[in-house]
Amino acid sequence: MNFLSLLVLFSCLFVGGFSADKVSRPEFVKIGSIFSFGTISGKVAKIAMKAAVEDVNSDPTILGGTKLVLSMHDSNYSGFLGIIGGLKYMETNTVAIIGPQASGMAHILSHLANELHIPMLSFTALDPSLASLQYPYFIQTAPNDLFQMTAIADMISHFGYREVVVVYPDDEQNRGSITALGEKLAERSCRITYKALLSPEALATSEEITNELVKVSLMESRVIIVNAFAVIGLKIFRAAYRLRMMDKGYVWIATAWLSTVLDSTTVSGEVAKSIQGVLTFRPHTPDSERKKAFLARWDELSNSSIRLNPYGLYAYDTVWMIASAVKVFLENGGSISFSNLSSLNGLRGGTLSLGSLSRFDGGKQLLSNILLMNTTGLTGKIAFDLEKSMIRPAYDVLNVVGDGYRQIGYWSNYSGLSVVPPEVLYTKPPNRSSSSQQLHGVLWPGETTVNPRGWVFPHNGRRLRIGVPDRVSYKAFISKDDNTNEIHGYCVDVFVAAINLLPYAVPHEFILFGNKHDNPSYAELVNMIASNEFDAVVGDVAIVTNRTKIVDFTQPYIESGLVVVVPVRKLNSSPWAFLRPFTLSMWAVTGAFFLIVGGVIWILEHRINDDFRGPPKKQFITILWFGFSTMFFAHRENTVSTLGRMVLIIWLFVVLIITSSYTASLTSILTVQQLAPSITGIESLIRSHHRIGYQVGSFAENYLNKELSVPKSRLVPLGSPEDYAEALKTGRVAAIVDERPYIDLFLSYYCTFQAVGQEFTKSGWGFAFPRDSPLVMDMSTAILTLSENGELQKIHDKWLSTRACGPASSVDSEQLHLKSFWGLFLICGIACLIALLLFFCSIIQKFKQYFRQQPQPSLQSSSRSIRIQRFLSFADEKEGGSRSRSKRKHMESMSRRSGRQLPRSSGSVRNDTGIFPEGQNSDASAYFD
Repeated sequence: MNFLSLLVLFSCLFVGGFSADKVSRPEFVKIGSIFSFGTISGKVAKIAMKAAVEDVNSDPTILGGTKLVLSMHDSNYSGFLGIIGGLKYMETNTVAIIGPQASGMAHILSHLANELHIPMLSFTALDPSLASLQYPYFIQTAPNDLFQMTAIADMISHFGYREVVVVYPDDEQNRGSITALGEKLAERSCRITYKALLSPEALATSEEITNELVKVSLMESRVIIVNAFAVIGLKIFRAAYRLRMMDKGYVWIATAWLSTVLDSTTVSGEVAKSIQGVLTFRPHTPDSERKKAFLARWDELSNSSIRLNPYGLYAYDTVWMIASAVKVFLENGGSISFSNLSSLNGLRGGTLSLGSLSRFDGGKQLLSNILLMNTTGLTGKIAFDLEKSMIRPAYDVLNVVGDGYRQIGYWSNYSGLSVVPPEVLYTKPPNRSSSSQQLHGVLWPGETTVNPRGWVFPHNGRRLRIGVPDRVSYKAFISKDDNTNEIHGYCVDVFVAAINLLPYAVPHEFILFGNKHDNPSYAELVNMIASNEFDAVVGDVAIVTNRTKIVDFTQPYIESGLVVVVPVRKLNSSPWAFLRPFTLSMWAVTGAFFLIVGGVIWILEHRINDDFRGPPKKQFITILWFGFSTMFFAHRENTVSTLGRMVLIIWLFVVLIITSSYTASLTSILTVQQLAPSITGIESLIRSHHRIGYQVGSFAENYLNKELSVPKSRLVPLGSPEDYAEALKTGRVAAIVDERPYIDLFLSYYCTFQAVGQEFTKSGWGFAFPRDSPLVMDMSTAILTLSENGELQKIHDKWLSTRACGPASSVDSEQLHLKSFWGLFLICGIACLIALLLFFCSIIQKFKQYFRQQPQPSLQSSSRSIRIQRFLSFADEKEGGSRSRSKRKHMESMSRRSGRQLPRSSGSVRNDTGIFPEGQNSDASAYFD
């Protein structure tokens, strides 16, 4: 508003002037205040400001001999009278003004303050726009509403709500705050869906309020924010209570006006009932000894007429701020003086007497002193940032219960929502992570502790319009029954099953989209949600990036990715085909075990079985023959020992499993159809420059062209499984690229084709809804429930499990790997080790008995090498021969003692070492038999 226009409008009401009192230390300093003293804040502020002036004047260290004089102007709920009060102060020697109470008056008076250099300080006109550079002389001495709106937005986000309704009088006091709220909600992906506007200030009638609330009750959102004067706010809640809007399911949030009412007055009866469960905020003022002392004085100051609220503390501190700033001003040699405005010189002498308005010469310095202040008051730390806002703004979060409230947490601009007081958090690094945002439990309207969902379907009689693609192929996913006109299919059944799990009814109707000749464009179908033609889309809609930019998708209900399908043919026969069933490692380990088992059986049978004795060459051949002949169960050597039989029976079981598996794998490899080797995946398909088929309407075309740079000249649109088969068989396309669910269904009927490579996109199908739709969260939860309880799989089996032939397999998948048989080899190996261990324990025991029966050897014959040689000879000797030889040794020893030597049957003689002397080994060949 133009400054001269304001002067022309109002200066006719005031005549006179003043002379500047230029003294270094004035007798008194005048300040003014503008409030509606009939309001709660006005009553409390009046008492608190008077107490502050008395305390300032009683302390000689503040202003010395200068007295602070406070004048009060009652605007009596009228913006016009408030402006008049401001002009009245500006024509007198007033150095600062406390107020006005309302932001509307503040916007107008701030223009005058800018010209006359009179600082204006308000703790109730908290419109965020008043903190702008446009109003340098207007100072908000309480946290402005930008911070309170940020706190509300944080709370909305904390409880997971996305949409809110706001109810407020359409005036400057509230309009700027709601604008700030909308911005803060948008930063958290939330929004205001409806603004219920009431008549400005306190002019709204009960009938008007009721009419607006009826509209709100028919809407979707159940989160309602009330920002109003106290008298209007209470009317809103009484009307909501009568309309049964304070029941379960609703979330009501009131700004700080409600905590002011609860702090300063007693509510009961219908008023108390109408605000049960409401959440509200209160400016946070930390506890201190000065605050406690002031609270103790309050009853005496107010004559128990009204209780103290935080704005009374801000009123007290505001007076002290002015007094402290004046003290610094005077101590620095400042003079309380006023001068005429040169811009008004041409208007002097007229009937309006515009010259009565003068500029405070020290106003700029006094303003600077206030903004540079850094002290502590009843409300805590007092200081301003570069944007003239109070530093460290914080609020108490309250929940109305009974005829009072309980505190459920705090909010600070430092760390957001918390159950820890801000003073404690200031000593720690700031933490705004979602996990750190906490509040105590809330008792919501309807006396429930369960967090309301925050929305319902609007009661306007309109069903949810759900668009479904009118497909001409793959009708198992979605189609219309011409006889019953019902829409059914896999996608529809999943949607209906999820809807039935929701704890509320969702009226809806399916609307087909398509021309009945071709599959519809899914991009166009999804765009119809953004254009408000559909409320949702149900069908085989892939979740891709460009679609998520305009709609929200639920949790995927089926996985889907692009895959490549090619024809299959017989592989050419190979003379080495018999080697394919086993991998190289499988062949190597199997061959090794044939040798190992042959060797183990030879060791176990050699001493007792003539089939495993003879010359070394013969015995080596026996080991090889026996081991490999077990492959065909054709071994002719008998096993005599128990341990040998145990090892052999386990090995034959392993051989049976291996040979059976080999036979089955070889049969499959020689008879099954295999992939054409030219295309093995998307990379080789792109390099091949062959033509590629895709399904009409699918996102595959855009992905191949835009993402993989495949020219459109190579892309061939196809409409149905029959088109797929015909194009692949005739060579019109070398491969088909389509989504996995379609390909699975296609391959269930056409076994001469095969999917190759891996899926080269990872996505899924989901149900599409408008951005920020609350249905998305609930439907996603329902889909997860269907997946967990098995119902989703049952629906899948009902519509899609119709495979008529199994998929072709690659050679690699038919090969038998060692990892499939290592358990059998482990069992066989352990059996061999155990058998050898038992065998060697037994033979060592027998050797000890044999050795004790021998005569005492000479020192030379007792060497370790001789003993090892004896053991090996003993182990190699046939078991029956070793017993007779032991007896012979004993007889020779007895004969030697008697001086005689027993003849050997062969005519040869042994020496004391048991070794035949050279030339006396005629019986040596028998030793190795």
